[in-house]
Amino acid sequence: MNVDYAALRFNQAAIVSLVVVAFLLDARGLVAAVAAVMLVGTIWPQAGLFKLVYTRLIAPQGWLRPDLRKDDLRPHLFAQGLGGLFLLASAGLLWGALPVAGWTLAWLVVALAAVNLFLGFCAGCFLFYQLGRLGVTPVLPSWPAAVKTKQS
Repeated sequence: MNVDYAALRFNQAAIVSLVVVAFLLDARGLVAAVAAVMLVGTIWPQAGLFKLVYTRLIAPQGWLRPDLRKDDLRPHLFAQGLGGLFLLASAGLLWGALPVAGWTLAWLVVALAAVNLFLGFCAGCFLFYQLGRLGVTPVLPSWPAAVKTKQS
């Protein structure tokens, strides 16, 4: 399967930008909204809002060019789901009168998404592969099949 790395980078940039704006404006609802977008996009990859914005607006306008690579999308979806869960917990803590803990979780998501965006290291993907080495393959039925590559 081909994975568009430009779409992944757009997704990461949207997450970083929106959570930073949420922090600056103390917009706890925006943290919850980003969490929801991430979780919906994890459960139903074709319905991910950031992906839809990229494929229907950003890419057709030529603002970003597709960067297709043969890859397995599942680790990226797992990473997105993990980030979504962390932001969901963050929103719960923010609304539960624990703002320091809530913003700490939100900034953890920002930091990991930024590392992926700027340095190309996906911590959630790394965790996905480490779980796979232990015999645990965290996948959802709605996720596309893995790419089978030849071992040399």
